[in-house]
Amino acid sequence: MKYEIDSRKVKPGQTFIAIKGHTVDGHDYIAEAIKNGASKIVAEKEVTASVPVEVVSSGEEYLKTHLVAEYSPILADLTIVGITGTNGKTTTCYLTYQLLKNLGVKVAYLGTIGFYYLDEKQELPNTTPNILTLYNLLLEAKKKGCTHVIMEVSSHSLYYERIAGLKFQVAGFTNLTEDHLDFHKTMANYLKEKLKIVNYLKQDGTLVVNHDDAAAESFLALWHHNLTLGENGDFKILNYTFNPARTTLNFAFQNKNYQITYNLTSNFNIYNYLTAVAVTYALGFDLESILKVSSVIKAPVGRCETYEVKDAYAIIDYAHTPDAVEKIIKAYQQIKPAKIITIIGCGGDRDPLKRPIMGNIATTLSDEVIFTNDNPRTEDPKAIMTDILNGVKTNNYQVIYDRKEAIKTGLERLKKGEVLLILGKGHEDYQIIGHEKHHLSDKEEVLNYIKTK
Repeated sequence: MKYEIDSRKVKPGQTFIAIKGHTVDGHDYIAEAIKNGASKIVAEKEVTASVPVEVVSSGEEYLKTHLVAEYSPILADLTIVGITGTNGKTTTCYLTYQLLKNLGVKVAYLGTIGFYYLDEKQELPNTTPNILTLYNLLLEAKKKGCTHVIMEVSSHSLYYERIAGLKFQVAGFTNLTEDHLDFHKTMANYLKEKLKIVNYLKQDGTLVVNHDDAAAESFLALWHHNLTLGENGDFKILNYTFNPARTTLNFAFQNKNYQITYNLTSNFNIYNYLTAVAVTYALGFDLESILKVSSVIKAPVGRCETYEVKDAYAIIDYAHTPDAVEKIIKAYQQIKPAKIITIIGCGGDRDPLKRPIMGNIATTLSDEVIFTNDNPRTEDPKAIMTDILNGVKTNNYQVIYDRKEAIKTGLERLKKGEVLLILGKGHEDYQIIGHEKHHLSDKEEVLNYIKTK
């Protein structure tokens, strides 16, 4: 790669692009970039340097323009799938990744839980990384021999055009519910950004849409070649049964009925699974072959991750929006457990409007709730908790700020036939307090507890 924006990563001969960000100004690190071998500097203001300098109005625009011009043609023969939506992106992409892998495809996954390609894995800082990181990863995937890439596409990445220059063979939409309003301000703005994914479809590409979502028609109106799923979709949900570990689904497609049992649970995962099936089908694979490999797929880390504890179940899930929290609690209500105990919190320095809504949903739908910390960041945890409790109208809860203690308390309360939902962090193995990350894994806490019993 010819370009770099992190002075620490500069290699001899690269062009260092100095970008003034929200918290870091790349211009402060020009000397370090040159020391590490930068042969040219692109800056947003006049600077003195021992190598040639080009001054531009926007380093980000310069980077985007040059990456698209020089590298998107190299990536043009990659078959890329982009999935957007509020909830379900990670699970849908990871299921699609597994289906393709089991069908013999050399495929990579790129999203919230990392970058998976062949037998390797890298952590990522964002659901959809910045455009330079993204292009580097795609080039790496191609160099390793991958022919397909399945990627999550966040609303932020669409707004900031982090996927500029890419073309999707298939794009998918999972759902649209309240989230990120601290950034988008209104649901109309949020939808507008999500709809932009259609602009990245190849001319012969397919748009896969959850037809049961209220925003479905907005997507379908924008594209000519669509596949839908849902109660009245092309992939038509007929009926289903599930327990805490697996689902048996009956669906119809092209006037033929199918039954499949797979290792995920809950009704919202039916939509995630069928979206993955529809995407894989749209890529040209036979439906019978797709169903054959469906029995061995599993949920991604931190998504309905299920552990048996004392003849009961502890479930770790990333649900951190009102819709996701409501869906997961209602899904486990359908299993009819003896009791549902929910552990949940809300992140600091993020949308405060959803806090009372989530507090109300958790206490209304659960038998018991333990409210706790979930990345308070620079906010006072007590202020976050006040916001949450403003939506609570029952007394079936307690507050334990220490997340480790909250999980231990929930596990100790579990009795036969009950379900403990540990929500909000999923795959994350840290707690952000102030600006510092402290190691904390919900999964580790559950496994450590099981070891002692």
